Amino acid sequence: MNKINFSATSSDTAEHYQWGDGCDGWHLVRSPNLSVIQERVPPGCGEVHHFHNHAEQFFFVLSGIATIEVDGTTHLLHPQQGIHVSAGTPHQLRNAHGEDLIFTVTSTPPSHGDRVIVD
Repeated sequence: MNKINFSATSSDTAEHYQWGDGCDGWHLVRSPNLSVIQERVPPGCGEVHHFHNHAEQFFFVLSGIATIEVDGTTHLLHPQQGIHVSAGTPHQLRNAHGEDLIFTVTSTPPSHGDRVIVD
C-alpha cells in the first residue's frame, strides 16, 4: 500500500522542475495513479501540440489567461475556469497574453512518459 502524505503542500515545498522555454512546474501530488502539478507559463510560451495515450487531464487556471486548443477548437480559460481533456485527444496549451499564466493540471494516470507529439 502507498503511504499517503497528510501534510500541506504548495509550490514553496513541492518538487520543482523546468520545461519548455522558461516554464516551471511543481509536483503537488505525485503517485502511481494521480498527478497534480502547478505550472507557470510566461507570456509567449507554451507546450507542443500532443496527446496522451492513457492519461486524461483537467487544466484549471489560477491566474492569467490560458489559450488551449483541444481537438481543433481553441478555448480561452480565465481564472477559476478549467477544461477536461480525454486520453487520446490532441491538445496544446499556451500563454498568448501579457502576464504569467499559473494553473494546475491533474492527470490520471500520471502523464509523464505518455506524451505523443502531433505534427
